[in-house]
Amino acid sequence: MTAEQKFAHWVRATIAFFLLLFLYFIFADLWIPLTPDSTVMRVVTPVSARVSGYVSSVYVHNNSQVKKGDLLFELDPTPFINKVQAAQIALEQARLANQQLDAQIAAARANLKTAQITTRNDRVTFDRYQRLSAMQNVSQQELDQVRTAWQSSEQTVSSLNATIDNLLIQRGERDEKRNVTLQKYRNALEEAQLNLAWTKVYAQTDGTVSNLQLSSGFYALSGSAALALVNNQTDIVADFREKSLRHTREGTDASVVFDALPGKVFHAHVVSSDAGILAGQQAVNGQLSQPESSSRWVRDAQRMRIHVTLDDPLPQHLPTGARATVQLYNSEGMLARFFSGVQIHLVSWLHYVY
Repeated sequence: MTAEQKFAHWVRATIAFFLLLFLYFIFADLWIPLTPDSTVMRVVTPVSARVSGYVSSVYVHNNSQVKKGDLLFELDPTPFINKVQAAQIALEQARLANQQLDAQIAAARANLKTAQITTRNDRVTFDRYQRLSAMQNVSQQELDQVRTAWQSSEQTVSSLNATIDNLLIQRGERDEKRNVTLQKYRNALEEAQLNLAWTKVYAQTDGTVSNLQLSSGFYALSGSAALALVNNQTDIVADFREKSLRHTREGTDASVVFDALPGKVFHAHVVSSDAGILAGQQAVNGQLSQPESSSRWVRDAQRMRIHVTLDDPLPQHLPTGARATVQLYNSEGMLARFFSGVQIHLVSWLHYVY
């Protein structure tokens, strides 16, 4: 074989190799897609106090493992105890004020009875004077005086009825549960007691303490995160080109390798896919649309996110944000399974190098 024939042979072999490689990548992208754009995600809960105050005790440290309901830190309860006591005193004062109103109502009703008796007597006297006036036995002046006395007593009765009505309005319902004034002070007491309870901050879920920024004497602001609680439940997100997910469904088998655990392949399955990405979210801002412009003949493929969960727990804890590579098995064929197994194991071994 001449040198020219050898060269032509190698050219044909190279072309055939690249053609086979090209066909393999097309096949692999549809039936056994793989992406290194995968990340270990965990729900991170910022923990803050619901009330402001000085920190008196911190019961955890960075990387502490906590359970739901564990006490994390505590604020100085002294000012909140004082507010509870003040609210209790205000409630008792409101009850005493109602008792005083009860006494005033009782006294006003007694005065009303007396005034009503006086009014009846004055009316009888006026009627008698009218008869005597008709017989010219009393003067007009005496009749006017008696009439004035009767009208005055009538006004006294009306005034006492108005006073009683006003006292009854101030008193409100006799049932304490329905009394508006007492309810206002009970609400203030409950709020003070709730604020006192909030001086103790508990974990709302199992997790790991991270970014702890507290120490005794620190002034914690209400709503300002003082630490982060990283959930122990792992969620692996993988970003694939959208055409690679054409045959992917919920429950599709997958394999995962982690940069932190090179050489180890973990079995997994797809649990869900996101409904969309930020680029597909329309902003309602009253402005005209701005079409995407590109001078490239072949644009970049869009990537979509899926969520993968491991069939078995990890042998060691990985931090949130750890990188991974995900391999999908969109085909049940033996050939596809073979090549995908080779592909993911090769990637897992390559993680020893980089």
